[in-house]
Amino acid sequence: MNKHVYGNLAGLRNTQLKRIENLYTLKSSPEYIINPDIAEELVQISHEIRRQIGLLVDRNGKIVGVIAGEPHRIVIPVTPDHMAIPGRLKGLRCVHTHLKDEPLTRDDLTDLALLRLDYITAVCLTADGRPGPVYSGHVLPDETREPYQVLPAATLSDLDNDCLSQILALEAELSRKNALHKPGFGLENAFLINAISQDADAAYASMEELKELCKTSRITVTGSAIQRRKRIDPKFVLGKGKLSSLVIRAIQNHATMLVFDRELSPSQIRSITDFVEMKVIDRTQLILDIFASQAKSREGKLQVELAQLEYLLPRLITKNTAMSRLTGGIGGRGPGETKLEINRRRVRDRITRLKKEIAKIRKQRHQQKARRRQKNIPVISIVGYTNAGKSTLLNTLTQSEIIAADRLFATLDPSSRRLRFPADTEVIITDTVGFIQHLPKELMEAFHATLEELAEADIILHVIDISNPRYMQQKESVEKILTQLDLDRIPALYVFNKIDRVDLASFDTPWLLNQGVCICAHQKQSLTVLVEKLESMVTLPASNLKVDQ
Repeated sequence: MNKHVYGNLAGLRNTQLKRIENLYTLKSSPEYIINPDIAEELVQISHEIRRQIGLLVDRNGKIVGVIAGEPHRIVIPVTPDHMAIPGRLKGLRCVHTHLKDEPLTRDDLTDLALLRLDYITAVCLTADGRPGPVYSGHVLPDETREPYQVLPAATLSDLDNDCLSQILALEAELSRKNALHKPGFGLENAFLINAISQDADAAYASMEELKELCKTSRITVTGSAIQRRKRIDPKFVLGKGKLSSLVIRAIQNHATMLVFDRELSPSQIRSITDFVEMKVIDRTQLILDIFASQAKSREGKLQVELAQLEYLLPRLITKNTAMSRLTGGIGGRGPGETKLEINRRRVRDRITRLKKEIAKIRKQRHQQKARRRQKNIPVISIVGYTNAGKSTLLNTLTQSEIIAADRLFATLDPSSRRLRFPADTEVIITDTVGFIQHLPKELMEAFHATLEELAEADIILHVIDISNPRYMQQKESVEKILTQLDLDRIPALYVFNKIDRVDLASFDTPWLLNQGVCICAHQKQSLTVLVEKLESMVTLPASNLKVDQ
């Protein structure tokens, strides 16, 4: 029998510790919140050690956890065998003592709502150490009200209230309501969270982009919150109290996971997942997950796996609930769907092998480039923010059928096609992976071999979706990445796409349009000026090419 006592055992005598451990041998009737004789034993121990004592009791009345607390609180441990899934309760009730006549505290009610306990009950002590009032509460299935109900004060003689029937009835109602909020088109319901210390406009724009990323990953967004703070909390991002209230809101919105619009540090992931009982991922994991699902070529799959493992390695320092909740599904797709508590040495070995494989691919690319240079065929590379219309443009220019869809990162693997101009000049035109702001550094490193292709370009076509309200921010994000890759030295041409979706007469930055070419990528007749411009740039000596920026 497991007799591990959770919590603070410092200063307890052996006889006291033995008495606390013996609580595991007791069993309560399932219909009682707790048997009165067990409650009296709790009160006596609590009075003697001057600390709160708590029990976790399952629906059969078995005591599965004993907690030694502080004078003013207990800390409920993680219970991996009893996890609350959407539409269900935890299957455990928590019964603990209060050293004075005190109703359920804010911590008690937060634990009740966060952990989806069947019941939470506080048995109060009188001044002379006898059982006093008993306060209880349970969750409510009505998401429009408080997430819990606090019952009137009772006594030990009132504990036979057939609570098991009440719990099962509550759970049936929760299950019914949850069935009405199944993910509409995807795999998960998500609540999106971020904290900011400045630049609210950028934060809201980033949150809108995160919603698009969720849509691409087939996640239904049920709510979001942006919290302004003087500084980001190093453990919980938002602060523990605010995180509690948002998680309760997320649960009421039938969310099955939290998505943070930032990269969480290993310690933040550990703290948050030890605090809440639902899946937690960050923006980086979401992007990596999308890449894992979109990669089709062997090279792409190797690069994504390398990026995922390099992201996960510092987060495997200790075995924790964060990793165990990510096996499979959103945030856990990728390296063979393996358990993520994988041995760190094995991860490092796999990273080494992947880097060798990618190095071979890079060598093959160099050989292909050498042959291409011998034929002296100019190369035009299409770059741009994800979903700006790069693949559609390549398809229309070259009459190809590369996958092009209205979603982020629809095209991951690079594509090259030949294009012949009217004057019989031939070029190679390539489409690369789309960019995004805060592109994970692991992806930048893993896709270095792919992005190297851009360095061989004679001209860069920078495609900009001017129908997107954030087109200027997206343009600057792409240019920042090009500068990081030392590609800003290559002649570039702005291509303003999706002009059919905007009113050019009232466009907010008309001066910008004069710096490039306006097109509608899926309409071939709109590309005439672009083709003429490219042909003139290709036939000019390299020394005469100018950067159209």
